[in-house]
Amino acid sequence: MEPTLSSPLFTRQVVQAMRSLYPEELADRAWDNVGLLQENIEPASGSVPPRVLLTNDLTVAVAEEAIAKRVSVIVSYHPFIFRGLKAVTLNDPHQRIVLRLAQQNIAVYSPHTAIDATLGGVNDWLADMLDEHGVTKKSVVQSIRSPVPAGFEGAGYGRLVELEKAVNYVSIAKTYAERLNTSLVMVARPSPTSGVSVFVRSVAVCAGSGYDVLKDTNADVIVTGEMTHHNALRLTMLGKYVITVFHSNSERGFLEEVLQPQLERILKKQDPAAEVLVSGEDRDPFEIFKFDI
Repeated sequence: MEPTLSSPLFTRQVVQAMRSLYPEELADRAWDNVGLLQENIEPASGSVPPRVLLTNDLTVAVAEEAIAKRVSVIVSYHPFIFRGLKAVTLNDPHQRIVLRLAQQNIAVYSPHTAIDATLGGVNDWLADMLDEHGVTKKSVVQSIRSPVPAGFEGAGYGRLVELEKAVNYVSIAKTYAERLNTSLVMVARPSPTSGVSVFVRSVAVCAGSGYDVLKDTNADVIVTGEMTHHNALRLTMLGKYVITVFHSNSERGFLEEVLQPQLERILKKQDPAAEVLVSGEDRDPFEIFKFDI
C-alpha cells in the first residue's frame, strides 16, 4: 500500500502567509517560476521546526546554513529552479541543493516578481528611499494587464518618482549607496557635450535587472540592480542618468527591513514559537577589487 504523504501544517501556513502578502497572480509567469518549488513531508512522528529562513538567492552555502539552523522552510526571493529538471544528480550545484534539502525535509518557496509587483513590495521599498528629497508623486511604471486579486488593484512593475524640486543626480546615487549599505554604485552619464543638466526631477526604479521595465520611462534617472553595456549606452544617449547597485543589492535589504517582520507577525498568530530568520550566508556574487597601480 502506498504511504499517505502530506505537507506539514507549518509549511502550509508559510505558503498561505506569503500568498496573502504577495499573491502569485501578480508574478510575471511568462518567464518567472514562483510558488512552492520544493515541498517537504509531515514526519511520521513529531512535527517540523516552526522556523523559516529568508534569502535572496538559494546557494549551497545558504542551504547548509538552513540545515544547521534547523529550519523547515526556506523563502528564497529568487527561484532556485527556473526550468524543468531532466535529472537530479550530484553533478550540478542546483540539483545538489534539491537532494540535500529533500534529505533534510526542507521546503522552498519563491515569491520573486510577485514581491516586485505588489504595492508595498520591493520596488516601493526602493522608491521610498527618495522621500528625503521631497516627493510629489509615485506611480507604477508597468501595470499588470491580467486580473489581480481583490485588494491588490494598482499593482505593477517598476516605480516612477517625481521630486518636489530638482536635485543633483549625485545626491540620488549617494542616497542609494547609503540606504543599501554599499560604498560603491555604478553611474552612466550622458555625454558632457550633450547639454543635459546635472539636476534631475524624476527617478524610475526597478529591483534586479530592470531595463525592460524602465527602458521607455520618461524619467531623468534610472535606478536598477544591473544593466548591460549597450542598454546603458542607449539610455545615456537619450539624456538619462543610469545608476546600478548590483542585482541582489537592490533586493536583499527588503528581506530584513520588510518581509521578516511581516511574515513573522502572521506566523506567530498561528504558532507563538514561529521564527523567521534572515540568511547570514546570502550575498551578491560580485565584489569590487581596487588596486593601486
